[in-house]
Amino acid sequence: MIRPLVVLNIVGLTPSMLGQHTPRLSELAGRGFACPLGTVLPAVTCTTQSTLLTGLLPSGHGVVANGWYERELAEVMFWRQSNRLVAGERLYEAAGAAVESGSSYTTAKMFWWYNMHAPVDWSVTPRPSYPADGRKVMDSYSQPADLKDRLQSELGVFPLMRFWGPGANIASSRWIADATIKVLEWHRPSLTLAYLPHLDYNLQRLGPADELISVDLTAVDAEAGRVIDAADELGADVVVLSEYGITSVDRPVALNRVLREAGLLSVRREPLGWETLDPGGSRAFAVVDHQVAHVYVDDPSDLSRVRELLERTEGVERVLEGQELADAGLDHPRSGDLVVVAAAGSWFSYYFWLDDRLAPDYARTVDIHRKPGYDPVELFFDPRLRWPAVRVAGRLLKKMLGMRYYMDVIGLDASIVKGSHGRLPAVGREDEEGPVLIASSTAIARDHVAMTEVKRLLLELQFGAS
Repeated sequence: MIRPLVVLNIVGLTPSMLGQHTPRLSELAGRGFACPLGTVLPAVTCTTQSTLLTGLLPSGHGVVANGWYERELAEVMFWRQSNRLVAGERLYEAAGAAVESGSSYTTAKMFWWYNMHAPVDWSVTPRPSYPADGRKVMDSYSQPADLKDRLQSELGVFPLMRFWGPGANIASSRWIADATIKVLEWHRPSLTLAYLPHLDYNLQRLGPADELISVDLTAVDAEAGRVIDAADELGADVVVLSEYGITSVDRPVALNRVLREAGLLSVRREPLGWETLDPGGSRAFAVVDHQVAHVYVDDPSDLSRVRELLERTEGVERVLEGQELADAGLDHPRSGDLVVVAAAGSWFSYYFWLDDRLAPDYARTVDIHRKPGYDPVELFFDPRLRWPAVRVAGRLLKKMLGMRYYMDVIGLDASIVKGSHGRLPAVGREDEEGPVLIASSTAIARDHVAMTEVKRLLLELQFGAS
């Protein structure tokens, strides 16, 4: 009989964080083991999760970042949710193929990315509804469709504003933990994948050295502990892992401004007065994602010039091209012609305007899909706002009345961000800067695990060594 397995993804957790502030995770490691987990470039959510589940590098599964440029559409696409964007055999597909004839293997996928239309039995992911009048109504997507209704009838609507944005806090991870426990009780899946994002917030807002991070560790440890207890009641093995570590930063680097000032990036002046990026009309532009950027160059004859320009930019550590991309596992049609890696202490902002008065309307909002790059400034209220809570309340009142509203509460000062990720951990600092793997069983114990090995080890844990 297959022993159930619960895999908890606690993003941002590193080996060095295990200790007095994580009693439940430390106890789990004590009855099994814990070790550093290698990551991949770029060390960002969508890429690492795809590697964890397929065992492939980005060149194999195609998820080269959290977003990329669709050349045929001439549009940047960020945070898409279709599971069909990921190539390769997933963990749960391999497990289903490994069961004996007449046996069944079921999977629950709770808030891991690329959840929509995944070949699993139960899944839940945030998915707001957007009426034609411009409103945004909080909701989730689930498979089967009535699962989210059953969960929301017991737990309330998923708190999306606590999942990302200035109000992001433990409430979102607590809801996911509650929902995961319900699914474990109702369905007893063979494999359960659950994502607890809480550490991602203050590690970026405050930086990993801030003393308040210990409070966040205690909070997410308690939520993980509740899921571990539910798994224990079902006789399941538990594996806890993370995607990356977050390091201190103090220098935002606006690569698109560099390219614009060099005459390589084009913008469109919109009728209402602001500017938007025109990727299809640009000779070169960057799709930035934390500490890594994909730079798309329209004319190959510009490549050497663009590379030299970027290599001279303060805050850039290296620029990858050709064989260097292949060596990094990033030689894929979705990748940029160049991939730029930030220096330690630096990260890349998406800003392309040269005058804040011309910033697009979405720049001052939480808008993860329209921004042509990742924006951690969305985690902060604009510090220039005297009463941000009052401003938000006024906007929400308009929403409740069915009126259009503009939630302009985000600032444009990128220097406010104190933590980032995406680079590979520095040699010798894997415990502080890299992810971790913890298992309740010593059957797969290692001193170090490569991210591409995780799929195989999880299969070994459930089915035994092949």
